[in-house]
Amino acid sequence: MTEPPQTAEPTPPPGDPTPGAPAPGGPAPGEPAAAGPPPAVGRRATLAGTVVSVLLILAIVFGSRLLRDFDSALLPYAVATVFLAFGVAYRYTVWISAPGARRLFHKGWGSFFSVANFRRAPTALPKMIATYLGFQKFLGARSHARWAAHQLIFWGCLLAAAITFPLTWGWFTFTSSTGSGPGYEMRIWGLKVLGFDALSVVGWLMFHGLDIAAVLVIPGAGYFLWRRMKDRGAITGQRFAYDMVPLLALIVISVTGLLLTFSSIFLHGGGYEFLAILHMVSVVFTLIYIPFGKFFHIVQRPAAVGMQLFKYTSRRKDEEVLTCRRCHEPIDTAPYVENLQGTMRDLDLGFDQWAEYCPRCKRVLRGSAYLDHVKKGFK
Repeated sequence: MTEPPQTAEPTPPPGDPTPGAPAPGGPAPGEPAAAGPPPAVGRRATLAGTVVSVLLILAIVFGSRLLRDFDSALLPYAVATVFLAFGVAYRYTVWISAPGARRLFHKGWGSFFSVANFRRAPTALPKMIATYLGFQKFLGARSHARWAAHQLIFWGCLLAAAITFPLTWGWFTFTSSTGSGPGYEMRIWGLKVLGFDALSVVGWLMFHGLDIAAVLVIPGAGYFLWRRMKDRGAITGQRFAYDMVPLLALIVISVTGLLLTFSSIFLHGGGYEFLAILHMVSVVFTLIYIPFGKFFHIVQRPAAVGMQLFKYTSRRKDEEVLTCRRCHEPIDTAPYVENLQGTMRDLDLGFDQWAEYCPRCKRVLRGSAYLDHVKKGFK
């Protein structure tokens, strides 16, 4: 095969683009687009958001046994989760309407739920979920400090969500048979699943789970906030609303949550009402912000796990491995490269043939084209 002509046409970046990546100059993953979606897409997204919101409301009503277990003091949080459900469904529908994201969605989730893939490699999916979603080993290749900070935020937020959402919806309840403790029962949908002593270690963990989550989140978010203010590379492209607000929101939620515990234990409830309102406002704001800000990548990430599974299973099938057209070094399996080229064609990038070059050769050819057409005679 011959190399494509070295012209002044747009050249690819110095690395392999990923399937579903936005076109150059377009919004980053999870970043709102400059313009709204087309009317047809907007109608589908609105319908999807409405359906998901109604289903969540029904789940709250029936999961709380027709609101018998629903705590009215947590109503603002429950309303915020309904808005969150609408926003996630709306944004996800708009996201997968783009050609690149739609291909990522179909390939990723198709591999995720493929029975053939499960039979061929039954341990692959759990391994991908643990390493790619849970421990996010790919971040460790960039920086061990960033990986550790991201792990603190991830597990802290996961713990907080696992506690807060079911309590907010009335699915979990903690009741005392004596009215004042120390014996408590944890019930799920009205069914007793655990009995514990509030003064035991289990009881302490039960009633301080959110404090533990806050202790995990604060150093992780603090590290990234410090990096955003000190690292020259991070400062260059950051935006306050997109990059700084999420970190500040996590810190405010965590700090106010810990202050509520401090007030109840050491201040005999002093300032508790003010702190409770401040905490509620910060949580509600963050929940509504999730679908339309940087946190949306949490929803997008599982589809990328499916794409990793697609790459893994295609390699196990002994598929042909394509080599670089210039240096003949292995690139990836033919199905993966073909899928990448299809994504580039869907996005009208106009240089899908460059997917058959390794990252080093792309840089070399781009530099040669620059010397030939922009800096002629420069040595």
